[in-house]
Amino acid sequence: HVDLHETTDTDATEFMPAKHAEKGLSYEEEVIPDGFYLVGDSKNEGGQLDFQTAIIESVKKVTHIAPPDDGKIIGEEAVRDGIIIVPAKELGLCGGVTHAKYTTTTEVYPDSPKASDEICNRAQVAAVTGAFDYVMAAMCSDIKRFYPIGTPGQPWTDAERDQWRATTKVQRSYSEEVVQKLNKLDESSWEVVQYGSLPHDPDKYPLYAVKSKPWSDDRPTVMVTGGVHGYETSGVQGSILFIQTEAAKYAKDVNVLVFPCVSPWGYECVQRWNYQVLDPNRSFKRDSECQTHESKQLMAYVDGLNADIICHVDLHETTDTDATEFRPAKFAEKGLDNVQGVIPDGFYLVGDSKNEGGQLDFQTAIIESVKKVTHIAPPDDGKIIGEEAVRDGIIIVPAKELGLCGGVTHAKYTTTTEVYPDSPKASDEICNRAQVAAVTGAFDYVMAAMCSDIKRFYPIGTPGQPWTN
Repeated sequence: HVDLHETTDTDATEFMPAKHAEKGLSYEEEVIPDGFYLVGDSKNEGGQLDFQTAIIESVKKVTHIAPPDDGKIIGEEAVRDGIIIVPAKELGLCGGVTHAKYTTTTEVYPDSPKASDEICNRAQVAAVTGAFDYVMAAMCSDIKRFYPIGTPGQPWTDAERDQWRATTKVQRSYSEEVVQKLNKLDESSWEVVQYGSLPHDPDKYPLYAVKSKPWSDDRPTVMVTGGVHGYETSGVQGSILFIQTEAAKYAKDVNVLVFPCVSPWGYECVQRWNYQVLDPNRSFKRDSECQTHESKQLMAYVDGLNADIICHVDLHETTDTDATEFRPAKFAEKGLDNVQGVIPDGFYLVGDSKNEGGQLDFQTAIIESVKKVTHIAPPDDGKIIGEEAVRDGIIIVPAKELGLCGGVTHAKYTTTTEVYPDSPKASDEICNRAQVAAVTGAFDYVMAAMCSDIKRFYPIGTPGQPWTN
């Protein structure tokens, strides 16, 4: 905490006399220091004198430092060049208002013939930057190397991002495992639409959406996204399996829209980040510079459809490599220390806290559907990935604010799934089926909610349900 002040000639001619008069005390004129000085907190590790000195050295480049008067500045011993220390908290100074490790109060002297308004302002800026540079360096010195790329405590530059990109390699085929499966879908029931491509290799990484036939603008739309994080396999394969096995029954009543693999480069290279070294699942914000190639093109396509999207299920995984690779890389890239997290053992959901409180009954219906296939993640001290478990296997976060894909639409019902593929109880098949169960659980709930809104208007049949023979 840096508290910015001035010591002026009017301190001696007006403010100090007034202060003494108000208290009924006598007053002897004090010496106003000619120059910049600092007031440290004597009760905060002796004033953190090396910290104070770093600020003084920064300010010296802009203005002059106050010399002591008989070894003192404003009656206090100058413990170093331009530095005095006082018990800031005891005196009620703003400089002592926090519990910060590093605190100081600046004092600029604007009435010096060597000073000007511009110099004083720049001196204050130099004090702040000197303080913050010292603190950032101190933070960095405490960070041990935990990731092979970059300098601990320093954010990556383009050079480090290039170095990371050079470590990636293709480990599986987007064309064989995704595109060829889409091409085999029944053309009478499904339309495969290319809505874009990744610009660094557009021929290799076309972006596809799958639309049900017939598509009607007069009907509501339900939507599935998979592979926003390309390395999360069951999000991709689960969305394809849903199209192959379950989607047709919903297409009778609503439009079905599926984006099976939002991040194909990440899928092939088994990476959470995209080729830009960005997290696609923090980039779904309209009118924002944080957009990635993946999010920008998907949002443009969705907006262009002008569809009434009532439900969106975004399919994800939480894996052991989140703890061993992807989280360390994220912290290293930002120049931060690695923070270990607990990987939940099981399936859980992330609802949108700003969407009617997360639509918890909707989320619970999905959990009940998934329970038939795989186990639900138990909370760790009441939390899952650091967020309060509001119900069994359910947390809620502000999805739109965070730029999550799960918040990309204005749908009433939204969720993000998290399958745990590294559990000894899981398998690829179980994970894919769990994703399908999540989607069907979601869509069944939404279809029932739609039906409950339909009043009887004809004597035959059940309102909201198609007739049988």
